[in-house]
Amino acid sequence: MRDKRVTRRTAAFGSAGVLVTATLIAGAVAPTASASADTRGGQDREARGAAVAAAKAAKAGIKWQDCPADWGLEKPIQCGYVTVPLDYAKPNGKQIKIAVDRIGNTGTEKERQGALVYNPGGPGGSGMRFPRRVTTKAPLWTKTAKAYDFVGFDPRGVGHSAPISCVDPQEFVKAPKMDPVPDSEADKRAQRKLAREYAEGCYERSGEMLPHMTTPNTARDLDVIRAALGEKKLNYLGVSYGTYLGAVYGTLFPGHVRRMIVDSVVNPSRDKIWYEANLDQDIAFEGRWKDWENWVAANDATFHLGDTRAEVQAKWLELRATAKKSPIGGVVGPAELLAFFQGAPYYDSSWVPVATVFGKYFAGDTQALVDAAAPDMSDTAGNISSENGNAVYTAVECTDAKWPTSWQKWDRDNTRLHQKYPFLTWSNAWMNLPCATWPVKQQTPVNVKTGKGLPGVLIVQSERDAATPYPGGVELHKRFKGSRLITEKDAGSHGVTNLVNPCINERVDSYLLTGKLDRADVTCAPHATPKP
Repeated sequence: MRDKRVTRRTAAFGSAGVLVTATLIAGAVAPTASASADTRGGQDREARGAAVAAAKAAKAGIKWQDCPADWGLEKPIQCGYVTVPLDYAKPNGKQIKIAVDRIGNTGTEKERQGALVYNPGGPGGSGMRFPRRVTTKAPLWTKTAKAYDFVGFDPRGVGHSAPISCVDPQEFVKAPKMDPVPDSEADKRAQRKLAREYAEGCYERSGEMLPHMTTPNTARDLDVIRAALGEKKLNYLGVSYGTYLGAVYGTLFPGHVRRMIVDSVVNPSRDKIWYEANLDQDIAFEGRWKDWENWVAANDATFHLGDTRAEVQAKWLELRATAKKSPIGGVVGPAELLAFFQGAPYYDSSWVPVATVFGKYFAGDTQALVDAAAPDMSDTAGNISSENGNAVYTAVECTDAKWPTSWQKWDRDNTRLHQKYPFLTWSNAWMNLPCATWPVKQQTPVNVKTGKGLPGVLIVQSERDAATPYPGGVELHKRFKGSRLITEKDAGSHGVTNLVNPCINERVDSYLLTGKLDRADVTCAPHATPKP
């Protein structure tokens, strides 16, 4: 995902304070019984449209070739495109191209079990780097790579797949932005204006795409990709928002799933998608932020920021106040600080780098902080990617579901939450506020449930995940009958399957290689705590 320095949260729900901041295969073509069972409006037509598109894709296959040089994907990774309808209710209408890439399985033909398709989250994340787990010989994935082709894709609207945009990318990353925490009603009015203008910018720049930027449509695209790959059934690994994409796919196409792992789970309840999910996130971030501060305090000999959490928090508040009074290096204000520091509650891999920069600042090295937290205006490709990721995040979440239109509700809910959970609350509010004035029709989320033919799904979740709080994994486990939940206890890093924890890694391998799940849910001890 994207560099956290550019005002964008990377995996689950987007960035804080941003705004302101083959042969024809029978199984590939027939819609499953429940593809149209839970119909609402045009979902019958869309289910038929998806079957039409999948049949075409199965016939056409994918023209694989070396990836373009500027995509950063080395040989023997190959790239290609899959054609999908913009609107599945009109399968013969306007088409868009979805970029895909793959690397073949490293084992024998006899060992091969098909393709494993990956989505890293977002919405707005690209999965195109997934095959690099093979070229870089990522140790956790060597057994799986023997059995599967690793396949990544840019979802609709992302990267090389009919990318959307809401604002000029250089403007999007420009710093410093307003402090997300408002001091006055005037500050709130200014943020509301920015959110409204952002929504309008999405419509002006990408209006044709917006009504079709939904999770169900991306799930339909996923089924067309499956068909184009020549796969009768899908093997899927989804992380963060990728779990919700998997949950929706499993609901719409239950008979098309072979194996599915979902890691760090978005709560799929209709009541949570998406407004309430973001409020839940604010609470969980505060808890994980405190976990990190405790760790920093325990390692005071390295970082010199205080040997209690209270002392570390005082240093954070001091830094924040300094940046608010006068942006550090002229560019790092509270919004930029937050965009950098939120890496710590997100991922354990950020604990040491963030604490190191934090400690250096108080030791007199301000440049390290500027280098880490300020946007790089010369990185135009990176800035385009960052803006695009945020545009897709906004478009999918705003179009997927109905959002409150009453400012009073937003104000009341976020004011209340901020009192106890100040780390992320207001920045998350402003990031999502374009959804209150969204210019296209907002839809009703899919009722995620078990359909005929759905196999056992493996759910992996850490107990103290900030971006996708633990109850989300429990909720999906209830809805997907026969699923198994692995809980990583006393841990909170986001994206568990790519961390070294044999209790989890061995079960992931076993499931992908044999399809076997444990007889009951499993609780694993945490992975190793980072060492400074």
